[in-house]
Amino acid sequence: MSIKNILIEMKNMSELMVDLAFSAVLFNNKELAEEVLKLENTINSMNYEIKKQSLVAARSYEDAEKLTALLEIAEAAESMANAAKDLADLVIKGIKPHPVFKMVMEESEKMMARVKVDGGSELCNKTLGELLLVNRTGMRVIAIRRDDSWIYGPDKHTMIYENDVLLVQGTEAGSEVFYKLANGEITLDEFDDFLDE
Repeated sequence: MSIKNILIEMKNMSELMVDLAFSAVLFNNKELAEEVLKLENTINSMNYEIKKQSLVAARSYEDAEKLTALLEIAEAAESMANAAKDLADLVIKGIKPHPVFKMVMEESEKMMARVKVDGGSELCNKTLGELLLVNRTGMRVIAIRRDDSWIYGPDKHTMIYENDVLLVQGTEAGSEVFYKLANGEITLDEFDDFLDE
């Protein structure tokens, strides 16, 4: 990957980590916290790769000066990732947040959830456009982990497969039922009925 592509990946990943970490603390969700820890290791590796490529690319003092700005951006992304990891560590260690934190975070009315797609789920082998998840469920898929790779900002053409890990954002009520949908326990029609109640 080029330095440019690594920086884009680091930017997307660090933003995702911050959202995941806050949701992990707010809802005391260890699964989300563990996702943050995995992503943090990846960001560290990417920052190291940028440093290596920058050293190879710099052929003069002027080149080095130009690359310094890129290195600083990569360091900033890694700092964000490290801060997100610190938040996730609170959840892993079982430290409860202060009630004020919960009050502040609940004002945002958004939460994140991590959901693994079961082979029997109606989500399998369909695009996000076909499923209309935002319209039907109120939950927006913001990222997908497929094996060791990530899809950030998936669009209507993005296909969902068995064992994909979906990171979704929406309401707490919607996320509870979204788990059942991804596990194949309910269909989209049953999901719609639940939300109408």
